[in-house]
Amino acid sequence: MTLSNAIRKRITELAKEKGISINMVATLAGIPHTTLLAFMNYTSNDPRATTLLHICEAFEIELKEFFNAPVFKEVIDE
Repeated sequence: MTLSNAIRKRITELAKEKGISINMVATLAGIPHTTLLAFMNYTSNDPRATTLLHICEAFEIELKEFFNAPVFKEVIDE
């Protein structure tokens, strides 16, 4: 699994756990919906570190918690 796909999967998992939509994640993160949707829909790759930080803030977790998930053990070089 690529890093981008692992990030997508983790965002989806966290949104499901919190019971919120991807659009709501963008709203809570303070990022444009189009930015997050483009990434989630494979239109763009590799979100900026600051974007990931804002997404983590939306989920009320730290970056280290975001990346401390089993899905990242499956990451291969893109």
